Amino acid sequence: MNSDNVKVNLLDFDRAAMAAWFEARGEKPFRARQVLKWIHQQGVDSFDAMTNLGKALRTALESVAEVRALDVATDRKSSDGSRKWLFRLADGNCIESVYIPEPERATLCISSQIGCALNCSFCSTARQGYNRNLSTAEIIGQLWMVSRLLREDGSVPVSNVVFMGMGEPLLNFDNVIRATRLMQDDFAYALSKRRVTLSTAGVVPGLRQLAEVTDISLALSLHAPDDKLRSELVPLNKKYAIREVLQACTDYVGEGRRRVTIEYVMLDGVNDSDKQAKALARLLRRVPSKVNLIPFNPFPNTRYRRSCAERIDRFRDILHHAGIVTITRRTRGDDIEAACGQLAGDFRDRTRRRERLAVEVNGELI
Repeated sequence: MNSDNVKVNLLDFDRAAMAAWFEARGEKPFRARQVLKWIHQQGVDSFDAMTNLGKALRTALESVAEVRALDVATDRKSSDGSRKWLFRLADGNCIESVYIPEPERATLCISSQIGCALNCSFCSTARQGYNRNLSTAEIIGQLWMVSRLLREDGSVPVSNVVFMGMGEPLLNFDNVIRATRLMQDDFAYALSKRRVTLSTAGVVPGLRQLAEVTDISLALSLHAPDDKLRSELVPLNKKYAIREVLQACTDYVGEGRRRVTIEYVMLDGVNDSDKQAKALARLLRRVPSKVNLIPFNPFPNTRYRRSCAERIDRFRDILHHAGIVTITRRTRGDDIEAACGQLAGDFRDRTRRRERLAVEVNGELI
């Protein structure tokens, strides 16, 4: 029994950590593979159900460990088939995850932090402030719980995971990497590197470190073709300028057929002109990339508006003409505030950012 009587949450362990944990208790390391399969492939949270483990081992596990999942606070379904969950954590904070089914795949957008430590001006999550990093269990717990819920109602299982929910993944590096290892583990979710995507605003040291430990897919939230505008939209740019970030991304994907996805939210009259499209094309000329144009999704008290469809099409055509693969992301889940940039969760803001922004917008706290 643990001396402090606190049980270990096995969702916190990737295979290596779980094998070490079993070995430290005098068990064979292969027990980690068995338990991983029960937890992540079968969705089991009861040791009694793990029938290929001896009764003595199951009893011992019950006394020191648990599979502690997230609590579902709300479960909302969009008219387009998307689904958004608000998950309540043990400390009372809440995070959001979004499931997006399509004919050829089903994508789960997950969170890596409670809120976001960055302050991108066009993002609803950023306006809510920041509380803390999520643990590995809280990150992989989103996939675990969603997978269980989808099995229960016969929905298409998750085939792709994107770190595009709340938070900057590279500022929670260790926990995010452990979670991605579980996603890719053949004894857990067995997702290929192409089906796990990390989206970053451009934390250059994190990008360098990422290249040393994994080769999952990469997306960059760029949103502007020049440093002046990007520093207004993505304040992190003041620390890591565009050229430095793009070089780190290029180094990450390396030579060959891999590409970094460039995310570019379309803001009316801000970053959507022909001139800016041509500047973006020049900027990306030597970057192995594809561009994902994202129609802006409004949220309360934002000063931005979505570019019209004609302007988005014109921007896309300019990039195409320059030889850059470009698609326009279809907006999904906006009727339940589940679209890109709309996730907000429900948590205590340690930065008091939302209070300051409320004063700026309304002249009083809201």
